[in-house]
Amino acid sequence: MFKLSRPLKLRPSFSCFKGQRQQAATIAISPAEQHRSSFSRTLKALLGLSVGVTLSLSSPMALAEQSATNNEQQISVFTYNGAREETTIMVPHQPQRIAVIDYAILDIIDRLGLSSRIVGTAKGVAPEYLQHLTTDPDIENLGTVKAVDLERLMALEPEVIFIGGRLAAQYDQLSRIAPVVFLAVDYKQPLLQSVKRNTDVIASIFDQQHQADALLQSFAQRIATVKEKAQGSSVLVGMVNASQFKTLGDQGRCAFIGQDLGFNNIAGDLSSNHGNESSFELLLQLNPEYLFVLDRDSAIGRNGAQLARDVMNNELVHKTKAYQQDHIFYLNSAVWYLSEGGLSAMDLMLQDIEQALNLQPQQ
Repeated sequence: MFKLSRPLKLRPSFSCFKGQRQQAATIAISPAEQHRSSFSRTLKALLGLSVGVTLSLSSPMALAEQSATNNEQQISVFTYNGAREETTIMVPHQPQRIAVIDYAILDIIDRLGLSSRIVGTAKGVAPEYLQHLTTDPDIENLGTVKAVDLERLMALEPEVIFIGGRLAAQYDQLSRIAPVVFLAVDYKQPLLQSVKRNTDVIASIFDQQHQADALLQSFAQRIATVKEKAQGSSVLVGMVNASQFKTLGDQGRCAFIGQDLGFNNIAGDLSSNHGNESSFELLLQLNPEYLFVLDRDSAIGRNGAQLARDVMNNELVHKTKAYQQDHIFYLNSAVWYLSEGGLSAMDLMLQDIEQALNLQPQQ
């Protein structure tokens, strides 16, 4: 039997708010969500799991909560579905109990000052700047961003579940528990556009647009400054994984460097998120002015793996322009690999590039 880490809260009806962005949200008064009122009757049948925490629908608490949700205000927001298609979904406006199983979304929610609403999150390997949440005993451990503990999740009775691409295959299953907002980075467009869209979605649910706008505007200014300094400089972005060097293009992870920041990524439009097979001979042949390296093994906490700095310390790399000009830089790998798309992540990622270009990081 699981013990709820935070007390259940009755959800009041919220007044309509105005001035929302057309893409982010549309408010509507809708019937009570069926996820919560049918929790104890249907979830076992749907998922075949034994749930240790149930609420009797005849109890005063359940009856009061059911009455509150009957008049609940809901909001329509952007999401991907399980097939990674763009769609919209109705979710409660100003939910008090949310589950967050993605580090970029956890980042945004924390940066907007909403962490008190989190009842459960992934507690696997996380970037250091999010560990105050992943180690919080009042936030339930829901597994990892790739493997969620469904029984614990159901016991928490979240009003909304937030996920990223690593849980896309479980979208339909999770939707049987509560509305699922699936947000991710779209590598076909500049990273800032994805961050803006995802932040707008979350901000609209919680009425935090003003704070979100200020953060996003500061990023746009910093990107413009970096782009002016970097414009046209040749670059390769590499990922070291299991002692192998792989290249990343402008249609996958770390595309931010070539797409947004003005560097000429000579790997082109390669789209693999885990890098494309490469070699140090090819690196020397391409001979970029800048080389940015992501250490995947360090990002995921792989014990015993050879550090990227050691892998890159060889004669062929030493012959490149990047090495000879002291232009090889090692990225904050946990941030770039685990939480790309978050607000604090964007700040830290920009700091990596600003420091490489000898620009004063802006706050």
